[in-house]
Amino acid sequence: MQKKIKSALISVFYKDGLDLIVNELSKLGVTIYSTGGTQTFIESLGVRVIPVEELTLYPSILGGRVKTLHPKVFGGILGRRNNPTDQQEMQQYAIPEIDLVIVDLYPFGETVKAGKSEEEIIEKIDIGGISLIRAAAKNFNDTLIVSSRTDYTQLLQLLQTKAGETSLEDRKLFAAKAFMQSSHYDTLIFQYFNRSFGLDVFKQSELSGKVLRYGENPHQRGVFYGNLEEIFDILNGKELSYNNLVDVDAALNLVAEFEEPTVAIIKHTNSCGLASRSNICEAYKAAFACDTVSAFGGIIALNREVDAATATEMNSLFFEVVIAPAYSDEALTILKSKKNRIIICHKTADNSSGKMQFKNLLNGVLAQDVDGTAEGRNEFKTVTQQSPTPEQIADLEFAVKAVKHLKSNGIALVKNKQLVGSNCGQTSRVDALQNAIRKAAEFGFNLQGAVMASDAFFPFPDCVNISAKVGITAIAQPGGSIKDQDSIDAANAAGQAMVFTGVRHFKH
Repeated sequence: MQKKIKSALISVFYKDGLDLIVNELSKLGVTIYSTGGTQTFIESLGVRVIPVEELTLYPSILGGRVKTLHPKVFGGILGRRNNPTDQQEMQQYAIPEIDLVIVDLYPFGETVKAGKSEEEIIEKIDIGGISLIRAAAKNFNDTLIVSSRTDYTQLLQLLQTKAGETSLEDRKLFAAKAFMQSSHYDTLIFQYFNRSFGLDVFKQSELSGKVLRYGENPHQRGVFYGNLEEIFDILNGKELSYNNLVDVDAALNLVAEFEEPTVAIIKHTNSCGLASRSNICEAYKAAFACDTVSAFGGIIALNREVDAATATEMNSLFFEVVIAPAYSDEALTILKSKKNRIIICHKTADNSSGKMQFKNLLNGVLAQDVDGTAEGRNEFKTVTQQSPTPEQIADLEFAVKAVKHLKSNGIALVKNKQLVGSNCGQTSRVDALQNAIRKAAEFGFNLQGAVMASDAFFPFPDCVNISAKVGITAIAQPGGSIKDQDSIDAANAAGQAMVFTGVRHFKH
C-alpha cells in the first residue's frame, strides 16, 4: 500500500513553514494545484503551480466563497485508484488524481476571541477547506491529507526520507488528525451559535493535550487538555503535576474573590490559610499563621506582586507552588533558590475555560454553571434583633467567600479578615464547627468577637449554640430550613447577629 505522491492540492490560510514543503515537492517533480493567496505565495518561490481555475474552468466566485467546490477537484481526491468504475469515470471527465491535499481552515476561533463583528465571524466559517479535509481523509487509502501547519514537520520528514512515498499507516494517521481538526472546528462553530440558544448538548473540544507525570496517584495516567500558556507563565521549577493543577485552580479561584491584598494557602483544594491585609507581606504572614502545620507542602496564591520582603518570609517554608500576577526581580532571585519550587506568573484573574463546569460520572457527564457569586452586604438580610456592626459585616463578607471554596460540609471562622478556624468535608455540620474551633485553639486564636459562615443552612440550632459558647458574635448562613426560626431564636438568646445570604454554596 505504498503510494507515490505525484500531485498535490495546496490551499492554506497560514503560509509560515509552507515554503519548505513546496520546495521539496518541487524537487520531487510533484504537480501542484492551488488558488488565491496560496497560489501567489507558491509562485513567489519560483515554483510552477497550476491554478485550480484551469482545472475546473470556473473562476473563484461569490467573493471567494466558492473556489474548490467542483467535481474535478473532489473527484481527484475521492476517486478510488483500485476501483475500475471510478477510474473509468475519472478518465471520461478528465479528472486528475490528487495524491496530497494540504489545507488548513479559516481562523474561526481566533476571530471569535478577538471580538469581531458577527459578519466577520460568519465569513471565517470555512466551507471549501473543511470539505477538502473530509474528502481526503475519507479516501486515506489513496490520498494523504495534511490539515494543520503543526503537521508540516512530519510531512517534510516523509517527503525527504521516503522520496515522496507514503504508507497506508502514514495516510491513516494523517486522516485521524484531519478528523480531529474538523470535529474541533465544528465544535467551535456550534458553541458560537449556541450562545444564543443554550441547547443542552455536551460538546467540548481541546486540541492540545499534555501528558503529566501521573494522575492523582502514581498508578493513574494523567493528561491535561488545554493551553496553560494562555493564562500563566511558569518561571521556575519542575513540571506541574495533576494534583498541582487541581490545587492551583482552587487557589486562583479563591484569591480572585478578593480586591484587597490577599494570600491563600491551599492543601487538597481547601484553604488552610487565608488573610487580607493592607499589604501583601502582612497578608502572607497572617495567612501562614492560620495553620502553620498544614501550610507545609501547600500551594500559595497571592493577588498582588510578590516583593522581596514577602519572598523572604515565604522562603523559609517548604511549598510546592507559588502563583501571583507578578514578582520583583529580587523576589524571583530569592524564590528560585529552591530549584524544584514551581513559580507561576498568572496573566489573568479569570482562569476558567468558560461558564460551565463538567464532571464525568456513571455513564455520562454532569454539567453546571460555575458558582460565580459571593454574597455581601447588599445581599445580607439581618434576621436577628442584633444587627451586625460594620466590622462584623466586613468579616462576614470575607467568611462567605472563604466557606464557598471549602468542601461541604464547610464552616469558616473569621476574625479581622483572617481565617482563624475552618473545617470541611464533614458529614455533619456540627463536626465541621467543632473541628474548626479545635483548630483555632490549636493555633492560639481567641474566637471572642469572631464571625462564622456556613455553606448551607442550619437544620437545627446546635451550631448556633456551640458558636455562642466560644464567643462568636455574628453568623452568615443561607437560610431556607423549615426550622430557621429555631436558629434565629438561639442567636437572639445569645445576643448574636445573624444574616441570611439566600444562596447555598455546596461544593463536592
